[in-house]
Amino acid sequence: MLSIIIPTLNEEKNLAVLLDSIKKQGLDNYEVLVADAGSTDRTREMARKYNCRIVSGGLPARGRNEGAKAARGDILLFLDADLVLGDGFLRSALKEFKIRGIDAASFCLEPNKGSTGTKLLLDLFYNWPIRFSEKFLPHGAQAILVKRGIHEHLGGFDEEIKLAEDHEYMRRANDIGRYAIMRSDRVYISLRRFETDGWAKTYLKFLMVELHMVLFGAVKSDRFKYRFGHYGGSGK
Repeated sequence: MLSIIIPTLNEEKNLAVLLDSIKKQGLDNYEVLVADAGSTDRTREMARKYNCRIVSGGLPARGRNEGAKAARGDILLFLDADLVLGDGFLRSALKEFKIRGIDAASFCLEPNKGSTGTKLLLDLFYNWPIRFSEKFLPHGAQAILVKRGIHEHLGGFDEEIKLAEDHEYMRRANDIGRYAIMRSDRVYISLRRFETDGWAKTYLKFLMVELHMVLFGAVKSDRFKYRFGHYGGSGK
């Protein structure tokens, strides 16, 4: 069984689009858990409309962990609320996951709108670097597919980390299992991070976070001033 876990905070519009794309996948043996951090909009109402199970969340790491504790599946898929899954995404991803014997995986990202130039920027600043570093420096952002046993062995996401806890999670997963970037499909993401803060500022922030992780370890201080819900929901 597949358990899809989505941390949320005031995501009613984005969540509806994501849940609709999940429903259109045509899978039978799956569940969706929404780990909500106290939304004041219609996020929980939207989750109930799509028959999701709702658990109390918090910051993204805690939300994912709480969702995983309540999940019934042996495979977990953690998704940010502002994503969209393309047609056939889940079937192709699960098939590749099984055939390749992967234990923990992430995906390349595709903008859900914008020009060819926008796609090229995302390839240049994220997709190509994570593919290049796949064998020696794992990454995992916005969508993570993992075996439940691996997640439990890791003790989940580190809730003390302020930013890039998903990358840190994948690096620990790589130490005990087989990590990979999925080839079968990409996830479609919102560009709200880049539209709000700008491409250059966003890239430089995450470059500094990457350097901090490599040189000093995970970011457990507030030096990068991350705020959950800053972009109108759970996007970082």
